[in-house]
Amino acid sequence: MHGGGNHAKRRDERRSARSAGAPGNTGSHVSTESGPLSRAVLQIAQTNIVTLQVDAIVNAANNTLLGGGGVDGAIHRAAGPALLAFCRTLGGCATGDAKITPGFQLPARHVIHAVGPVWRGGTAGERELLARCYQRSLDIAYECDLRSIAFPAISTGVYGYPAASAADVAVRTVRDVLGTMSQHFTNVIFVCFDAATAAIYNARIR
Repeated sequence: MHGGGNHAKRRDERRSARSAGAPGNTGSHVSTESGPLSRAVLQIAQTNIVTLQVDAIVNAANNTLLGGGGVDGAIHRAAGPALLAFCRTLGGCATGDAKITPGFQLPARHVIHAVGPVWRGGTAGERELLARCYQRSLDIAYECDLRSIAFPAISTGVYGYPAASAADVAVRTVRDVLGTMSQHFTNVIFVCFDAATAAIYNARIR
């Protein structure tokens, strides 16, 4: 999926990701789902993603990985300046891809920075790029032996992706991936900023 230059980096990322730690409190869950293909439980939490004590939280990052507004800015502020310093070494990230860092001052052990697409009316490959964000984040978590992961609603803020359509992509992609990674993940959490977004996700994982 990537060239040889990235394999060494990903080996280093995997070493970093195997540091000790265990998932803890994951907030107030609105709804849960489990299925026969995996022990993973899909959960919805209306909470602040930076408070979650899980193996990894996903950041809705931009291409620079150097912080921004919304979830991105909140994660950088909560993690402290060491996160920005680490991200400066990564050389940015392509849309639809993701890279992992330590969590630094966050309760989460790691941050997986996924770069979602800007909504351009649905005719510029946005759906595929958004699906790839979820796929790559779960791939990285799997490779790094991380078993609990929390996602924000990627691309639905200033990038303008319609919330309902984004939730369709997120839930479908995560379910598809879990079907191929049986028994690895314990918790996959969709973190919602408000009740309206939580209701959108809740309707899709009943």
